[in-house]
Amino acid sequence: MNTIKHTAEFEIEQPVAALFPLFSPEGEKLWVPEWDYENIMGTTTLSEDYVFLTKSHDHASTEAIWLVKRYKPEDYRVQYYKVEPEDKVGIVTVECVEQGASRTCVRVAYEYIALADKGRHFIETFTAEAYQDFIAEWKTLLLRYYGDPR
Repeated sequence: MNTIKHTAEFEIEQPVAALFPLFSPEGEKLWVPEWDYENIMGTTTLSEDYVFLTKSHDHASTEAIWLVKRYKPEDYRVQYYKVEPEDKVGIVTVECVEQGASRTCVRVAYEYIALADKGRHFIETFTAEAYQDFIAEWKTLLLRYYGDPR
């Protein structure tokens, strides 16, 4: 198998306009432990074609090149390519959907395409259950960021 895609969602008691910016390279530094990136663009303003690098994060076994594929802040939607040369390419999509003045549904999809045996091995082990656990951790970390100790 060369490709796999998983999608999950969760709701959080925060306004969509406050929550969505947290799904950017700068925003993730606020709520994801040990998250950091190399800013090669000279700005922190996200836009389509924005490029940044990470050392090892989100299923990465190597350094990754991230490119903003689509950025629609007015729709609270962002999509990234995550390229791990000689391993795999990921397409990460985050969409925030307003459920009320202070409630947001966060939908997250990860799709991976293997580039080599290492990537194929990852895809074989990237189960729906593992993905659900991974996204559940997002909710836990966001709740902690907003002061909920759960």
